[in-house]
Amino acid sequence: MFDALAERLESAWKTLRGQDKISQSNIQDALREVRRALLEGDVNLQVVKNFIADVEAKAQGAEVISGVRPDQQFIKIVYDELVQVMGETNVPIASADKPPTIVLMAGLQGTGKTTATAKLALYLRKQNRSTLLVATDIYRPAAIDQLVTLGKQIDVPVFELGTDANPVEIARQGVAQAKADGVDTVIIDTAGRLQIDQDMMAELAKIKQTVQPHETLLVVDAMTGQEAANLTRTFHEQIGITGAILTKLDGDSRGGAALSVRQISGQPIKFVGVGEKVEALQPFYPDRMASRILGMGDVIGFVEKAQEEIDLADAEKMQEKMLSAKFDFSDFLKQMRLLKNMGSLGGLLKMIPGMNKISDEQLKQGETQLKRTEAMINSMTKQERTNPDLLAKSPSRRRRIARGAGYLESDVSKLVTDFTKMRTAMQQMSMGGFPGMPGMMGGGMGGMGGGNQPSQPGWRGYSAGNPGKKKKKEKKKKGFGTL
Repeated sequence: MFDALAERLESAWKTLRGQDKISQSNIQDALREVRRALLEGDVNLQVVKNFIADVEAKAQGAEVISGVRPDQQFIKIVYDELVQVMGETNVPIASADKPPTIVLMAGLQGTGKTTATAKLALYLRKQNRSTLLVATDIYRPAAIDQLVTLGKQIDVPVFELGTDANPVEIARQGVAQAKADGVDTVIIDTAGRLQIDQDMMAELAKIKQTVQPHETLLVVDAMTGQEAANLTRTFHEQIGITGAILTKLDGDSRGGAALSVRQISGQPIKFVGVGEKVEALQPFYPDRMASRILGMGDVIGFVEKAQEEIDLADAEKMQEKMLSAKFDFSDFLKQMRLLKNMGSLGGLLKMIPGMNKISDEQLKQGETQLKRTEAMINSMTKQERTNPDLLAKSPSRRRRIARGAGYLESDVSKLVTDFTKMRTAMQQMSMGGFPGMPGMMGGGMGGMGGGNQPSQPGWRGYSAGNPGKKKKKEKKKKGFGTL
């Protein structure tokens, strides 16, 4: 996500390195690079023009801060403007004074609207808000069945009257049912088309007039770039939207939609879809997105993902085992499965500062290595998992595990050696930080569990807002590169 945009912007910072201060003359090359980056990112042309004009005005008026280089100061100005363009703060979903809150979902066919409807219902359910889904898409084959299936998956009821009923009447009766059942929020999934047509817009307007929703959310495919801006403008002018949900943000998104939607409609992006799983919906935070666009990661988002999966009492027990060197292979397998529940390895690493440089090939190697490690641990007996020292002393046990997992004895030997080193390092942890953990993904993603995988870059520190400047001493001290 946004990799090309981030790389282009990084070349803009380079044009200012070595300069004493920001001036009218030396920022022109940097602005030219930023403009090119945004245009190649498929950002709406008018949004680009306004963005560049605002950045130039703020850069020229910026006071030189002692100890801060011009390129660092320029990055901060661009960051602030990105946050401004995308909406400054997260805007939560509305909550009606008198339930139910009515949410109308709109958008074209193929944007992931029905899936986004179910994702939103699950998100609200986690917020302790009861939800009813209403299926009004009577045109697309199996659309109603899809919503019913998703509803069962997330344990949320779906109101539907089949494909012969009038969509407006389905919506009206669905809201009435929600009121009768005392449901907190009703989400109405409407019909889309492959392109905007007047029949669709007229039906949507009639549904909106009938149910009087508190939220009208436009579902936008983040991969459509400038087309997302045109779509947003049309829906807002003809229907009136209160916010947007960007889907497929985990794909090959160039960034245009995220930077264009709010500027075109004046309405906030409220959520982003970051995967196919029904849990893969996140509130949209402009500041975090700006950090990711600039290659600074999203540590807060990473921590929040972990908090959703981690049981506090269990985490305390695990910490105690780590500090006393009693951490075993069963514990490690549990941590690996927790990582899987949090999302794809690639998606998680991109949230960590400096990790945006990791290639798809490197990510693939990391995923493969985790599978190798899991296969070898699964081939161990319960006794061997809880007492790794048995494997260090017994070549016959290592050979048996290697045969069971389909790998070489040397792979198992390396797994045991790396695990022993990692466990010793864990015992040495202090409140001030983490020591390096040799081998726990090969110093990057190369390989606990063998194989001659190349080591990959780990954590990269930042100084005064300067992405890309490595702090090798800090990395050695804290060892974040091992994850």
